[in-house]
Formats: sequence, structure tokens, C-alpha cells
Amino acid sequence: MDTAVIDGDISLDELSELGNLKIIGKTGFDDTVELIGDAEAVICNKTRITRDVMKSCPDLKYVGLMGTGFDQVDIAAACERGITVCNVPAYSSDAVAQHTFALILNHFCRISEYVTDCAEGGWREKKYLSVFGRETHELAGKTIGLIGCGGIGGRVAKIAHAFGMRVLVFNRSPEKLRNFSCVAPASLETLLRESDVVSIHCPLNESSRELLNRRTLSLMKPTALLVNTSRGGIINEADLAQALNEGRIAAAAVDVLTEEPMTEGTPLLHAKNIVFTPHVAWAPVETRRRLFETVAANLRAFLAGSPQNVVQNQPHTEGKE
Repeated sequence: MDTAVIDGDISLDELSELGNLKIIGKTGFDDTVELIGDAEAVICNKTRITRDVMKSCPDLKYVGLMGTGFDQVDIAAACERGITVCNVPAYSSDAVAQHTFALILNHFCRISEYVTDCAEGGWREKKYLSVFGRETHELAGKTIGLIGCGGIGGRVAKIAHAFGMRVLVFNRSPEKLRNFSCVAPASLETLLRESDVVSIHCPLNESSRELLNRRTLSLMKPTALLVNTSRGGIINEADLAQALNEGRIAAAAVDVLTEEPMTEGTPLLHAKNIVFTPHVAWAPVETRRRLFETVAANLRAFLAGSPQNVVQNQPHTEGKE
């Protein structure tokens, strides 16, 4: 297994009890075949398990994913070779919804800017009870538009409603919105035109790839905030950088990029009015412990002959809920 979700605070005892456990750190794609070797089971995060990898590792019978998305595995090839692939659905819904609102609140309350001002002595120097200078706004009465309303989007909708926000939702399966009395369905165009905050919560697939681009971004309010805690590829990052630099939208806050980790070539790196977090919305300690418990349970169920959370039985998606 790789160690992408372990930071010294996750116990490996449950897995070590199930077989000869080998821990591998960060790896390159070219090392995958050699590292898997004659293992019958592999547990991985972003490692690509391709048709060629499977062919070169004939003993492989099980791929356990440390996450929900499974686009890194050739599912068709796994089916052909009788390899079971299992993921962990819905483990991070609360965490990602929480992080989404952390980004939203940081923007509307200017938290990080005020923290910096205080650290640099601004409050001491001005000697006022309250030091203004940053324009802040209430969320109550604002409109938030959610692109996607599955497990994560649904939780964001409920939090937004608690703040007194109007909630619009663009969802390709409108029947799923029946469970949410606090939302109003909308077309993508209406959502973008009317929302003060646009937050992305749909999976990455061919219908959502670069859904936010020059044309659709141009529909947004110039005062709007765009938040992405889903998948970077849903946004055309060059088009977003241009929209930010030209002031066509007010700001963006993203936890994900099309190509990760960030490099000097990241299109959004030097854009104006953007806040980054390094793909950590899913990563609170409680969330990772829940994830790892299910990873171990998946492998245990497979070894017992009754596999659970089998990807081959799920509709294809490439992202979070």
C-alpha cells in the first residue's frame, strides 16, 4: 500500500493482521509494476493501475482504493482479469462541506487578511477598539449556487440554509433534490447569473470537464466568489485566471487543481484574488481514520469471499460525491 493518507496518526494494525503488509512511500508511475511485484492485493491512492500494470502483475487479485474516485484504475481491464476493485464512498462529506464553508467565510469575513494585519502590528499601531479597512459582508440574504448536490453538496446546502442563504442547485439528476427542501433547482446559466457564491460539488466526467470556462464564467456576477473543492478539471484554469485578472469575477478559492501538485506552470498560480489550499478538504484526522477503517473492512470482506463497495457495480465517476 502507499502512504498518501498516513501522517503518523493512523493505525495500520487492522491491515497488518490481514497479511504480509508492505508500506511504500511516494512513487512514480514507472515504479508501479516493480513495487507491486507478486502481491495479490494492493491498496493505493493516486497510483495508476493500468491494463499494462495488471498484465505485468499476474498475481494481483484485489485493488483497494483509499478514496471514492476510481479513474486511476482501468476498470474494464480489471473486470477482464477478474481483479476486484473496491473504493470508499461518502467518507469525507462532512469534512469537505466544512472546508467549503471555511473558504467562503474566509472570503466574506477577510479572516486571513485581518490575521496578517494583526500579526504585522496594525491593531497595536492604530490604537482603535475596532480597526476597519477590509470590506466584509454577511452571508444572510446572499445566494449560493451549488453545481452538484450529492452527499457533499447536500451538506453544503444545509449549512448555507442555516446561514440564511438562498440555495440554487444545478444537478443533472433533478430527482435527487427531492430530499432537500431548502434548495431550488436552476439551470446552470441562471445559477451563475444569480449567485453570490458558486461552489462546485459534482464529479469529474466528460459532461463536467471544463464546465466552467470563458463563456460560463462570463455569466457570473463581478462580485461573485467561485469555490472548488471537487476536481480541478471542472474548471478551465487559464480562463479562470483571465477572469480574475480582468476583474470579471471578484475572487476564487480552490482546494484542487487540474494538475497536482502545484507547479510554476499552474495557470492560476499568479492570478489575482485567489486562495489555495493543497487538496486537504477531505483530510481531517477523523475523516482519514474513517477512511482507513473502511479500507481495512473492504479487504477483510474480500478475503472472506463477500467483497463490499465493489467499483465494478457502481456508475462511473471520476471524483468526489
